[in-house]
Amino acid sequence: MALQFTKHYTREDAESLLPQIREWLEELSRLRSRLSEHDERLAQLLAKADGLGGDLVNRWIRGLARIKDLLQEFATREIQVKDLDRGLIDFPAFVGGQEVFLCWEKDEDTIEYWHDLTSGYGGRERL
Repeated sequence: MALQFTKHYTREDAESLLPQIREWLEELSRLRSRLSEHDERLAQLLAKADGLGGDLVNRWIRGLARIKDLLQEFATREIQVKDLDRGLIDFPAFVGGQEVFLCWEKDEDTIEYWHDLTSGYGGRERL
């Protein structure tokens, strides 16, 4: 059977990345909040037919670019972001010789769960 991922994590490898992942998730949350504020402000300006441009649009574009950069940090490591609001993250791994995901949420201290590649969060099992 062909593997779906080239990078696989042990529980220890994945847990060693959690401090960095927590920082990325916190930054993503802040950026998404600011982006939402910028979206609202831009919508108000558009509704008034005010000119757009300048600092607000530049901040909006920089925010989008930073979000893209942060999401790329996950993608280059083949770490899957399943839900940004919940901070739900999957790491490709092997359990019992089977390719699976180690499953973690931002409020969890350690990685305690896994699920197969197709079942998702509902199929989580304790390691």
